[in-house]
Amino acid sequence: MNSIPGYTHGTPVVSRSPVSLGDFEQMKASVLFGEEDVKYLRMSHDIVKGRVEAILDVWYGFVGSQPHLLASFSGKTDGKPLGDYLTPVRKRFGQWILDTASARYDQAWLDYQHEIGLRHHRVKKNKTDGAPSTDLVPFRNLFALIFPVTFTLRPFLAEQGHSAEDVEKMYAAWVKSCLLQVTLWAHPYVKDGDF
Repeated sequence: MNSIPGYTHGTPVVSRSPVSLGDFEQMKASVLFGEEDVKYLRMSHDIVKGRVEAILDVWYGFVGSQPHLLASFSGKTDGKPLGDYLTPVRKRFGQWILDTASARYDQAWLDYQHEIGLRHHRVKKNKTDGAPSTDLVPFRNLFALIFPVTFTLRPFLAEQGHSAEDVEKMYAAWVKSCLLQVTLWAHPYVKDGDF
């Protein structure tokens, strides 16, 4: 069992995704995601696994520098950042990096993507950590973060001397994977029947 608080991937507490594996295959086709992308995500795993904290430092630094983004991790009443909330979220975010680079797109992974979406939406926001934070991560912020997350990851992918072509393919695979994941996370935000 994983020791990260609130990390419930592959456990019975995670409900089944309303998005089928067949639907997900169509989504992958829409973003031109294929076996080569899986290969390059897995290649990136050896790079990111030793750099998780440094990557998170960059990402947290960016979010922390943007008051409208930091608001989702701040107290609902006083607007001050909640360290007791940011810490376990950071641990799960680090595991998300490793899960993304592992590229294991099975039913358990698909179910957990739905869980992540619910935890950003008012349905389950704050429930995992009992945080007195805002009720919702606005979807406009969630979707827009795809660029800074992937763009700032790119220099890390180049650190171990891979060819420029390999770095570009790893980067492209990360962009596609993040697009797929955030699209899955959007499910609770979309009106019934419109996903």
